[in-house]
Amino acid sequence: MEGRGVEGRGVEGRGVEGRGVKGGRASSKGWLGALPLLVFFALVFGIPAVALVAGAFTVEGRPTLANVAQSVQGGYLTAMIGSVKLSAVVALLGAVLGTFLAQAVVTSRFTALREAVLTASGVLANFGGVPLAFFWIATLGNSGVVSGLVGLPSGSLYTFWGLVIVYLYFSIPLMVLVMAPALDGLRPQWREAAANNGATAWQFWRFVGLPVLTPAMLGGVVLLFGSAFAAFATANAMVGTVVPLVTLKIASALTGDVLIGYENIALALSLDMVVVAGLVMAVYLPLQKRSTRWLR
Repeated sequence: MEGRGVEGRGVEGRGVEGRGVKGGRASSKGWLGALPLLVFFALVFGIPAVALVAGAFTVEGRPTLANVAQSVQGGYLTAMIGSVKLSAVVALLGAVLGTFLAQAVVTSRFTALREAVLTASGVLANFGGVPLAFFWIATLGNSGVVSGLVGLPSGSLYTFWGLVIVYLYFSIPLMVLVMAPALDGLRPQWREAAANNGATAWQFWRFVGLPVLTPAMLGGVVLLFGSAFAAFATANAMVGTVVPLVTLKIASALTGDVLIGYENIALALSLDMVVVAGLVMAVYLPLQKRSTRWLR
């Protein structure tokens, strides 16, 4: 009897163990739910990435570094520097103007104004391409409505600084969307505590406000830089080859408008942009995590 009891308990234990194994097998198959997304990611991003890298390091099927070396020389290097310079100027100006606008919106007593500005920022941050170029050309172009009234010099819009102004049209709203939640995270108790300890408004912003907002501000700068760096359609419709940009060089090499047989150079330039974008994201993500941790 005792032996059978022990045996029964053993069978029961094996039953529990069996159920655990079965549950483990069931849980181990949970990744199957993400399989369609993984397949989609591999098709949409994986295959083009492999083709990009393979094309950047080959010429007529032979491995070489000539494409990458040529992509950082001459006019290609000038275009890359031009894109970096344009993106840096847009990022800095957009960050400053967007932060002040976000502060004005957050501290406003009118809820309707706040909601209207944030809604408009969400729309304008995604407004770009040929429609944006047409909007500015029709307004401030050589035959634009406003340019004739204020007497702007002919061709002033189709320059480096003209392109900066156009890019700020979607960069400032994007910065507003980034900074508004961060500014909301500044608790009123912090300001009250600083005032109770005799701190002035400048001292509060210097020692409390700016240190807390710095990660979000730097993250916004990096985000604006990446957005301007990757923009193509607006610049292509506005300035063409007047302002050297790497995205325009890639389009010319791929379509053969200027050079024929330079498709692999275009792939090498694209790889250079991927590297720059990777560096941008490597800076942005840690800053975003730090900002979230501070503003909880």
